[in-house]
Amino acid sequence: MRCPYCKEDKDKVIDSRSSDGGRIVRRRRQCLNCNRRFTTYERVEELVKLIVVKKDGSRVPYNRDRIIAGVQKACYKRPISMQQIVELAEDVEEQILRQPGQEVSSKLIGSLTMGHLNKLDNVAYIRFASVYHEFQEVGQFIEEAHGLMHRSAEADGQKKLFDEDG
Repeated sequence: MRCPYCKEDKDKVIDSRSSDGGRIVRRRRQCLNCNRRFTTYERVEELVKLIVVKKDGSRVPYNRDRIIAGVQKACYKRPISMQQIVELAEDVEEQILRQPGQEVSSKLIGSLTMGHLNKLDNVAYIRFASVYHEFQEVGQFIEEAHGLMHRSAEADGQKKLFDEDG
């Protein structure tokens, strides 16, 4: 493993932890050249190749990086760390891998991603929803934001206050 700071390939593992049911190993390493520490992740390569069925019926290989890229765009200039984005993508991936069969719809992936974004950041959720639902008018944004506010008020137990105000 090359050190991301000095590019030397001499390091020692300080700590190892397994997560996601043993599918991911997190290793904390220390470079023996510059003594800086860094973290690496090892993932088990899935033997079953998952296929995503897109809206137009075409089929493409599943790629977790596409979820990450979409969420990164939605989280642009938001207080969301890369670690949170990766964890969100891993959660979505875990959910879709539990689905029976070797094919999953892009609609399901988008829906699961929106569910996680809804919990993480409301602005990122609206941004993602606008692309996912292909909003064409401002009214669609307003409708989605109103629904988000309504769900948030219900979750906070403040539905009565929300109804009185709007």
